[in-house]
Amino acid sequence: MFTGIVEELGSITAVEHAAHSARLTVHGPLVTSDAKHGDSIAVNGVCLTVVDVADGAFTVDVVHETLQRSSLAKAEAGQAVNLERAVAAGQRLGGHIMQGHVDGTGTLLSRDETGLTRFAMPRELARYVVEKGSIAVDGVSLTVVDAGSDEFSIALIPTTLELTTLGRREPGDVVNLEVDVVAKYVERLATPHLAK
Repeated sequence: MFTGIVEELGSITAVEHAAHSARLTVHGPLVTSDAKHGDSIAVNGVCLTVVDVADGAFTVDVVHETLQRSSLAKAEAGQAVNLERAVAAGQRLGGHIMQGHVDGTGTLLSRDETGLTRFAMPRELARYVVEKGSIAVDGVSLTVVDAGSDEFSIALIPTTLELTTLGRREPGDVVNLEVDVVAKYVERLATPHLAK
């Protein structure tokens, strides 16, 4: 589990593509300070399992499903990424409960001088996004300002712009989206009863 409070801005140092997967090596001295084989680290919001740790970097395998649903399909060496270690029991939950299971991707549409940032999103995810609700964008826990049928906006503070990849994003850039898991469970549980 993650909270969407980015611990470190890391960088991808190597990408190896296979037929239906990829192997990424990511430089992140802080998140690797106590990392070991089998640990979970979120890379731009995607929960990945550490397979190797060496010299302030970690290596992960990214399966086909993850490549299909996330921006990691276009990962390349030199790219900055948001990093967060899995939360330990008893730690503060500074953001919101996140699984690191990306639901899909969105596209940055615009950002104004106040930090108000608008994203396009798939219509099938829009039903889970509500005004003043939570959403994760590239693994960053954020509060929704407003939500429509295929887009939403958030207000980014200067600290978030400085310390995460969101400050480097330009209109047209693809971002990872994880909607509120509670909304998905509520829908699943309520749907059979609403159909009667």
